[in-house]
Amino acid sequence: MPIGYETAADTVEPVDKSILIAKLDTIDTAPQFLSEPISAATTKTLSQLRIILISSLFNSDSDEQHSALGTSRWDDVQRTLTYVYVQATKVAQEMGRILMDVDVLLKGENEALPESLYMHAQSVFLVSTAEGERFDVPSIPISKAIWLARSQIHSPEVPPLRLPSDSSIPRLFPVVALGGTFDHLHAGHKILLSMAAWITQEKLIIGMTDDSLLQKKANKDVIQPLPERISCTHNFLELFKPSLTYDLVPLTEVAGPTGWDPNIQALVVSKETISGAEAIHKIREEKSLPPLKTFVIDVISPTESSLLAEDAETLKRTKMSSTFIREWIVEQRNKSRTS
Repeated sequence: MPIGYETAADTVEPVDKSILIAKLDTIDTAPQFLSEPISAATTKTLSQLRIILISSLFNSDSDEQHSALGTSRWDDVQRTLTYVYVQATKVAQEMGRILMDVDVLLKGENEALPESLYMHAQSVFLVSTAEGERFDVPSIPISKAIWLARSQIHSPEVPPLRLPSDSSIPRLFPVVALGGTFDHLHAGHKILLSMAAWITQEKLIIGMTDDSLLQKKANKDVIQPLPERISCTHNFLELFKPSLTYDLVPLTEVAGPTGWDPNIQALVVSKETISGAEAIHKIREEKSLPPLKTFVIDVISPTESSLLAEDAETLKRTKMSSTFIREWIVEQRNKSRTS
């Protein structure tokens, strides 16, 4: 039988880097059974936690290295990612680990986990199946394995969230674009980037706000310089979906490549940047470029239809913003100067 999460939390010493691996049977509801395992793993991790969710739902097509779900399960995948990121982020913040690096990766059962994902992890937490059984994870050193029991929480029955049936919306788009500052890459950024990569077949273009446009930002002196922001963003995307080509380009105005590239088919935005998407659509229309299909990330202002009510409230309290992180960094710097 697996170790209960309370026992694991009592017996495992905190480590710098760890991994949590769990299997998902469905993405029709938020994976509440992971709440306690995620809390235990986050509590015992000091700087980097990678959460790997494995499911046959994430299996690649037989002839291409891309998930077979794509846009057909946009809301379900977004809800799953958001729920898991919220659980880890709120625990990390409660423990004062504001800069803790949390990555949530979706892997198919037909994918081998590359050694690079876990080679530097000192602990590997694994969540038992619904029947309380353990499963094999090839190449994971048994000396690092720590088995955790699922939370005894049953997700309420809710209708699966899916895009309306529309044969004009492909499962995947060859070229997708999004933009942002991506300063001190956090959970909100990673959900946005992950969902963009999720619906991309070949190339994802990421417009990165140039340093010259950030002079009026609060605490601008602790904003990461553009090369550092590009590096962190690229490294995360390579973890999430290594099969894609990633083109990270500086943005000196709102449109970037979306204002001239006819090969882009889709645009991913957050609710906060919908106005920017509208400006891009107008620019493309004026230049007689093909229109873009727009997908909106509902992370900052979730509703009951995309998250459970209590999770939505937790998300509002969990400060997943670069502004909050910069304020915290400055506060810590000032404390160290006066101590």
